[in-house]
Amino acid sequence: MINSNITADVVEAEEFMDMAQHYKVMGVPKTVINDSTEFVGGVPDEYFVNIILQTLGKPEHEFATAQQSELAGS
Repeated sequence: MINSNITADVVEAEEFMDMAQHYKVMGVPKTVINDSTEFVGGVPDEYFVNIILQTLGKPEHEFATAQQSELAGS
């Protein structure tokens, strides 16, 4: 594993209905971070990283877009 401070569990909601009800799973994928932040559906990596940072009370990371990278390189 790259970072021992990060763990993840994947749960099959159909098999573990009690857990699905506890986390109010209505769609998949459902991501729950530290039992305090959650969202449903696939999201861009940048959004995912910033949601984690917000949950931890850290400043968000500003990601360069492809267009910004092109401008910087010219």
